[in-house]
Amino acid sequence: LQAGIPPSVKLSIVSDRSLSINASFTDVQRTLGFTIVLVILVIFLFLRSFWATVIPSLTVPLALVGTFAVLYVGGYSLDNLSLMALTLAVGLVVDDAIVMLENIFRYLEQGDDRLTAALKGAGEIGFTIVSITISLIAVFIPILFMGGIIGRLFREFGIAVSAALILSAIIALTLSPSLAALVLTNPHTARHGRLYQWSERVWERILHTYERTLRGALRIRLLLMLVNLALIVVTGWMIMAIPKGFFPTEDTGMIFGFTQASPDTSYMGMADAQQRAAAVVMQDPDVDSMGSAIGGAGSSGLNTGRMFISLKPWGKRKASETEVIQRLRPKLAQVPGITTFLQPVETIRVGGRLSRTQYQYTLQDANMEELYQWAPKVEAKLKTVAGLQDVASDLQQSSPQLMIQIDRDMATRLGVNPNLMESTLYGAFGQRYVTQIYATLNTYHVVLEVAPAYQEDVSALSRIYVHGSGGQLIPVSQFAQLVPQVTTLSVNHQGQFPAVTLSFNLAPGTSLGDAVNRITEATQEIGLPRTVETSFQGTAQAFQSSLSTQPFLIMTAIFAVYVVLGILYESFIHPITILMSLPPASVGALAFLWLFGFDLSVIAIIGLLMLIGIVKKNAIMMIDFALERRRNEHKSAEEAIYEAAVLRFRPIMMTTMSAIFGIMPIAIGIGAGSELRQPLGVAVVGGLIVSQVLTLYTIPVTYIYMERFSEWLGRFDRKRRPGEIPHDHSVVVANRFPPPAPRYRDAAE
Repeated sequence: LQAGIPPSVKLSIVSDRSLSINASFTDVQRTLGFTIVLVILVIFLFLRSFWATVIPSLTVPLALVGTFAVLYVGGYSLDNLSLMALTLAVGLVVDDAIVMLENIFRYLEQGDDRLTAALKGAGEIGFTIVSITISLIAVFIPILFMGGIIGRLFREFGIAVSAALILSAIIALTLSPSLAALVLTNPHTARHGRLYQWSERVWERILHTYERTLRGALRIRLLLMLVNLALIVVTGWMIMAIPKGFFPTEDTGMIFGFTQASPDTSYMGMADAQQRAAAVVMQDPDVDSMGSAIGGAGSSGLNTGRMFISLKPWGKRKASETEVIQRLRPKLAQVPGITTFLQPVETIRVGGRLSRTQYQYTLQDANMEELYQWAPKVEAKLKTVAGLQDVASDLQQSSPQLMIQIDRDMATRLGVNPNLMESTLYGAFGQRYVTQIYATLNTYHVVLEVAPAYQEDVSALSRIYVHGSGGQLIPVSQFAQLVPQVTTLSVNHQGQFPAVTLSFNLAPGTSLGDAVNRITEATQEIGLPRTVETSFQGTAQAFQSSLSTQPFLIMTAIFAVYVVLGILYESFIHPITILMSLPPASVGALAFLWLFGFDLSVIAIIGLLMLIGIVKKNAIMMIDFALERRRNEHKSAEEAIYEAAVLRFRPIMMTTMSAIFGIMPIAIGIGAGSELRQPLGVAVVGGLIVSQVLTLYTIPVTYIYMERFSEWLGRFDRKRRPGEIPHDHSVVVANRFPPPAPRYRDAAE
């Protein structure tokens, strides 16, 4: 482009979004690699065997490569959302392989050979893996069929995670037991060093501690059941109380500035003030470049301007985007003759309306006089609302104008035609096009106007003459007078009705949800008439819409999981037991968000949906094993769940720790664009930590009470229908795992 234009014209890049996108993309890739290393390290610390670590670790590259293929076939691109989904999936795809391998490893520790251990372990744990995977995928069903911006943004996210989980389950059911039968060795016959022996003693102490505390928990199970039920109430209260937002503000390295001077400011005065404001911006050490313009499309006149500020790359500046804005705001306020509004450029922008500040609140009325009467009152009230900054209005009523009042009787006596008067004024001040001059290389327009020196003073109008009917020159002042007036600079409309848009920024520490509530209360306090309609626009409007869909999204996800579990277990009792692992997780997620100062945004809601699928795997592993013991060995509910909790303690710890360490890099929030990912990581990590501590005790207690409830239902059915075969309200899956064929038993023997 530079080569095709004259040398006197220089092209400069005003803003380049690819820099921040590439930086964020690179950091997500780095986070993905770091996550893989952490997950493999967690597996090794628990199993302390090279081959036992390699087998589940192979799931990561195979599942990721397969997910890339699914995304390619689906026509999706590799972007920040899909990479974030894969980063989250790393800590989850190894879960199935870990559960499978740990069960095989347990039979090896009991003395079985590799083939027998692989057959027994795979046959015993296969249904558990299927249950965990299908119920986790069920969480994303509402997202896949959801419309609006949330559905469009996170459909690819859900497909990526679901594909990775399906592939990991297939690998865990096929490749993992096959490799285990080939390479695993009995840990008791192998030689181990001091580190292994020390870690084994530590692990035995931890397991004995859990056994002892679990016995104590079962003795006070009524108290624990009440605590778990109380957590449901606490969850509802925290959802109502926690600050709410839409999308976190990502540091894109770009700031948009809107400048405004008084309506009577000339173009030259506005240009001078704009240059002074630009000089203040360029003095900031973290600003790289900027572009500036006056007027243009979408503005209210020549007394407004725009600034496009580009910050230095993320690694070369010390302050964040928000900190730069807070630093520039008081400096720009000292520039005389101009007001500057700054707002960060959002990654996800909703609505096409560009206002002075980030969020918009619109007043609309069929009666324009009533609207213009109340708009300044609402603006003044919003300036007193705590948490709002840079409150501005697009209504400019103090624009000066000159009304030329013609004395038509005098004009008639002097022979002056009013149309000639209008044509003369336009020729003097309207830039009348006269003709063209054709040169060799270019064409030049000839424009008629008075000299610029005569356009700066009102007295110039007294020097204008028009021709009378007799050909004489008559001064305008002889038959007309100038009347100064104040009027509205422009009349904005929305939906064919006059509208005034008030815009505002949020002060640091203020959530969008709190601001919306405070603005609604403020307009009610001043007694705004019902004829003046109010509505939020852009991001604030999308936020209000998302608030109404979030409860439906969460409840639909929980219902989908319940239905899937009910089909898998052929019971309506045990899915409730499994879902009782959600209250501790939700309390932990909301508490961590609140503790670290994050809003309950759309990203955090996705984290809560992820938790619905993740945390119930602990309950599935325990309950599935307990049901197997009750059916095959006819043990009591207390004995079965106690044995299940103890035997499944190691895989529960391994899968939870791998998930926590897999998501920890996202929760820490290091790198460009981490502001968008961090709430999701914090919610998932907080939910996993609290859920891990509590569900190890609350799930066994809940299982015992639900089994008693199931037995009571059975007795009630027998009393109500004594002549019928008793209906079992518990799970009826006796033939879920058929006995192995004789040749496999012979081979194992």
